[in-house]
Amino acid sequence: MYYNYSKMAFDINMLSDFYASYSGKVSAARQLLGRPLTLAEKILYAHLYSGLPENPLKRLEDYANFRPDRVAMQDATAQMAVLQFINAGKDSVAVPSTVHCDHLICAQDGAEPDLKSAISTNAEVYDFLQSAAARYGIGFWKPGAGIIHQVVLENYAFPGGMMVGTDSHTPNAGGLGMLAIGVGGADAVDVMAGMEWELKVPKIIGVHLTGSLKGWASAKDVILKLAGLLTVKGGTNAIIEYFGEGTKSLSCTGKATICNMGAEVGATTSTFPFDAKMAEYLCATGRADVAKMAQACSPDLCQDPEVLADPSAYYDQVIDIDLNSLEPHVNGPFTPDAACELSKMKQRVSEMGYPEVVEVSLIGSCTNSSYQDLCRAASIAESALSAGLKPKASLIINPGSEQIRATAERDGILPMLKKAGAVVMTNACGPCIGQWKRKTDDPLHRNSIVTSFNRNFAKRADGNPNTHAFIVSPEIAVATAFGGVLGFDPRVDTVDGFSFSEPKGDELPKNGFAACDNGYMAPVEGAPAPVINPTSQRLQSLKPFQSWDGKDFEALPLLIKTKGKCTTDHISMAGPWLKFRGHLENISENMLMGAVNAFNGKTNAVENMLQEGEMAVSASAKVYRDAGLGSIVVAEDNYGEGSSREHAAMEPRFLGVKVILAKSFARIHETNLKKQGMLALTFADPSDYDKVLPGDRIDVKCSSIAPSSKIEVVLHHEDGSQEPILASHTYNNQQIAWFKAGSALNSLSK
Repeated sequence: MYYNYSKMAFDINMLSDFYASYSGKVSAARQLLGRPLTLAEKILYAHLYSGLPENPLKRLEDYANFRPDRVAMQDATAQMAVLQFINAGKDSVAVPSTVHCDHLICAQDGAEPDLKSAISTNAEVYDFLQSAAARYGIGFWKPGAGIIHQVVLENYAFPGGMMVGTDSHTPNAGGLGMLAIGVGGADAVDVMAGMEWELKVPKIIGVHLTGSLKGWASAKDVILKLAGLLTVKGGTNAIIEYFGEGTKSLSCTGKATICNMGAEVGATTSTFPFDAKMAEYLCATGRADVAKMAQACSPDLCQDPEVLADPSAYYDQVIDIDLNSLEPHVNGPFTPDAACELSKMKQRVSEMGYPEVVEVSLIGSCTNSSYQDLCRAASIAESALSAGLKPKASLIINPGSEQIRATAERDGILPMLKKAGAVVMTNACGPCIGQWKRKTDDPLHRNSIVTSFNRNFAKRADGNPNTHAFIVSPEIAVATAFGGVLGFDPRVDTVDGFSFSEPKGDELPKNGFAACDNGYMAPVEGAPAPVINPTSQRLQSLKPFQSWDGKDFEALPLLIKTKGKCTTDHISMAGPWLKFRGHLENISENMLMGAVNAFNGKTNAVENMLQEGEMAVSASAKVYRDAGLGSIVVAEDNYGEGSSREHAAMEPRFLGVKVILAKSFARIHETNLKKQGMLALTFADPSDYDKVLPGDRIDVKCSSIAPSSKIEVVLHHEDGSQEPILASHTYNNQQIAWFKAGSALNSLSK
C-alpha cells in the first residue's frame, strides 16, 4: 500500500499527549465500572472534563461534562458560532479548531464558474471568517478546499478521539474510530473557550456486522437498511457502535459513510473499532505517525473481548446485519428512513405512484464523495459507455475534497464520468443542502431524482416540493442514470440488451493521493480582530438575549400549531437563506416558513390575534413580540429533526417565542433551544396535542421549574373555556440557570 510521508499530522503534540494517557484512563474506567467496556464507554470516560466520577455514569439519566479534543465548523454555522465566541471575550481557542468553507457555494454551471461566483458573492462572509480564524487561532479551509467532513477525515480524525462539530453529520469521523458529535454553535463555543461540554449520557446500540459485502451492495446500504429498522428517531440519545468480523471488511471511508448517516436515525454519534483499514487510511493520508500511536493502544480502541462474546449484556439494543445477504437499498421519498430493497422498488413505485422517470442522478455530498465512491461509480459509467449507451438522466458530481478531485482527475475517474456527460461541481455540499440552481423549465413539476446524499426532505435539494428524492449508493445512482427509471435494478435489468457488470474500484489510490493546494490557511499570531460593518446585510453583531423575569408565562398567543414532520429545514430553510446565516435579524424572516399549519394545511400562513387576515409566521411573531406578549409554538414528534443549525432555535428566540411545546424533540435541537434560553417542553400525554385549538392563549406555569418537575399548562380557548394539561422537561440545574440568564452565553459571561 502507498504510504504518504510528505506531510506531518496536524496537532501532533496534542495527539502524542492523548495516546500517552489514553490506555491508563480506560483502565481506570474499567476498574470504576467493575466490568468490561464497550468502545463508546472507553472514549467517553477518557474524555471526562474533571476525571472519573465517584460512581459509574447512568445511561439516559446522568449528565456528564466532557473535554473534546477538537472543534470543526462549516461556514454557514461558523458565522454564528464565531460571533458568539467573540462575545465570550476569549483571546484564542483552547482546543484545535477549524472553519471549512463548503456550504455557501451554489451548484449551477460547474466547478470553476461556481467557485468564482461564490468567492465574489460571499466575499464579506469569507473575509470575516478568515480574519476571525487568523485572530483566534483557528485553522481556515478556503472555498473549494472540500466538504468539512471529508477534510476532517483526511486530516484531523483519529481513533479514540472526541470532537464536536457545528454540523449534524460530524459523526462521519466515526469512520476513523472517533466519537464525533454534531452540536450547535453555543456548544462549540463552550469547547473553544475551554469550558466543560455537557451531554446526557447516551445509551449504546450495538450493530453486529457479519460476513462481507457482495456484488452491488455497498457500505451505504448498511445504513440505509439500518435507517429503515430504527426510523428517524430510533437512535435518539444513543451512540451506535458497530462490532463483529464484518467491520473489518469495510473500507475506512465506507465506515465513515455509515457513521455519517447515523444522524438520520437521530443518533448522538456512531463509531467503529480500530482496525487495519483505518491504519491504512491514516498512512495513505500522511499520518503514519498517528497510525503507529493508535496501534500501540489498539486493545483499548476496540470493544473488550467479553463484550463481543456476550453483546446483549453490554448494549442496550443489539441489531444484526448480515453483509453477505445485504442488497442495495433505495430510501425515500421525503424521509431517509423509508427504506426499500432494490428488488422490491418497482412494485413500490407502482403502488405509490411515484414519478417513474429519473431526471437527475447526483453523486457526492459528505456521505459519498470519497475516492472509492467515485472509482466505483466511474466503473459503471465505463462499462455502459463501452457498450455505446448514453445516460438518460443528467449526472452531477461533487467531489469531497480538492485532494479527492485532483487524484480522481489524475487517475481518469472524473474524465470517465465527464465522458458520460457528468457535470463536476465544486468540492462542496451543493445540492445536498439546497445549494443547487437547478436548470428546469418548470421549477414546480412532479419528478424523481436519485442521490447519494443523506437527506431527502421535501424541497431540500431544489426547493421544489414535488421533487421526489431517493437515496442510493453512488454505483446505483450511475446505473439508474443509464437505466432512466426508478427501481432500475442493474443486477437483473438490461438497457438495450446490455447487462451491467458489478462495480469495482480501489479503496485508496494505488499511486497515493495527488499533490495539490489543499486550501488550508494557518492562523496568524497577532492578527487583528475582525470588523463587522454595522450596515451589512450578511453579518450582524449579536446582542445578549434578555434574561427571564422569573414569572410564569401568561396568555401566550399560539403562534402556530405545526402538523407532521417539522425539521430544521422547515424551521429555518437553507438554500437561498444561507446567505443570512451571520445576520440573525435577516434570517429570522424565514422562521417556520416551511412548517405546515395544522389548522389550514398551509405553509407560512397563520392567523394573528391582533391583526386581521393571514400573515407569514415570522411577521405574526414580530407582532406579538413588539406588543410585549411573546408567543408559543406547538408541534408533533421529533421536532427539530435534521441539521444542527442553531438558527432554528435563535430565530424564535429573537422573535419573542417563549416556549416550544412538542410531543418530542430531536437531540441537537432540544439542546440548542436550551442554550438560547428557550423553554422546550413535551406533552406529558401526547394526545393533549389535539386539545390545542385555533386562537388559544396559553399559560405556562414555569416559575417553580426544577429538574424532573412537571409544568402546568392551561389552554384558554376562544369560547372562554379552559383546559389544564401537564408538560414535562429535561432541564437540569445548569440548564435551568441558562434559562434564567436568558442563554447559556449570558450565563458564561457572568
